[in-house]
Amino acid sequence: MNYRHVLFDLDGTLTDPGVGITKSVQYALERMGIESDLESLKLFVGPPLQETFRERFGFSREETDRAIGYYREYFGETGIYENELYPGITELLQQLIQAGATLHVATSKPTVFAQRILEHFGISEYFHTVAGSFLDGTRTDKSEIIQSVLEDNGIAKHTAVMIGDRKHDLIGAANNAIASIGASYGYGSVEELEAHSPVAIVHTVHELAELLLASDRQSSEAVK
Repeated sequence: MNYRHVLFDLDGTLTDPGVGITKSVQYALERMGIESDLESLKLFVGPPLQETFRERFGFSREETDRAIGYYREYFGETGIYENELYPGITELLQQLIQAGATLHVATSKPTVFAQRILEHFGISEYFHTVAGSFLDGTRTDKSEIIQSVLEDNGIAKHTAVMIGDRKHDLIGAANNAIASIGASYGYGSVEELEAHSPVAIVHTVHELAELLLASDRQSSEAVK
């Protein structure tokens, strides 16, 4: 496993954004006259908002755009900070950098929000690239986002791995012919991750560190 470029999903992989995202969705739904409980809204963590609003509530494109606008009213001021860095993430990033890896973020969240979150937690300095969706609702598909990271940086596919907690991350990796690792400590189930054939599934950040750093030690000379 010669992964010199490590792509991380943000929500559910680097940080646990559950409180902020579910409260933001709840606020948006309330503005649209729909009552909901926070537990039922956890399915919004990970996938593009457009997709989940349409699939879960049957919203039209116009209704989806309005819901996302309401969502951002709450998220942009409050929800963005109702978030926690998973224990061990900062140490993992430091170790990967020391081992010579180049790190990237590939998220369906708008890039501007992703950058603010990384800066808030003091980890933005570790990432060479932060690629997300655009505020106008385009480039939300994870395959397209991963493709942009690979192409913009001239990354050889056999040297890259995508780490994420939902099927969208693994599907995006497969569509770009790169390896993937499922992070079951996030919001996707083991069954969801297994269905998309990652090279490994890790249950803790510690397991992820052991896998990446062990593979780095074994392959660093071979890929220089």
